Amino acid sequence: MSYRRDNRSSKSSLLDGLDSLEEGGIRASSSYSPEINEHDNDKAINTLQDRVSFLKQLTGDIHEEVESHNSMLDRVGNKMDGSRGMMLGTMDRFKKVFEKKSTRKTCSLVGYFALGFIFIYYLIRLLGYFTLG
Repeated sequence: MSYRRDNRSSKSSLLDGLDSLEEGGIRASSSYSPEINEHDNDKAINTLQDRVSFLKQLTGDIHEEVESHNSMLDRVGNKMDGSRGMMLGTMDRFKKVFEKKSTRKTCSLVGYFALGFIFIYYLIRLLGYFTLG
């Protein structure tokens, strides 16, 4: 945040004299002196060079930020596409399994056998408890 504030304040200070430059540059006083005018022009050129270098740096920073965000969004998009493909494949497999009635019967039969096995296991443990105790 403070970086942005510093940039705004320096940007406003760099652009303060721009209106007078756009209106025709620095005007000479009534007592025309070529040395003063040349000095003022050099000063204005240096100020403009500072402003241009600041704007180049600022646009370079913006460009780097945009590039990093674009690459991040590309990575996120690729990962989302991959996960979407995996989910569609899984859903297709589930549809194939439950579309066939014989497969559904087989799944329920396996479930019943598992429940029966668990019931018999606990029944044997319960009978072993009563015979030993």
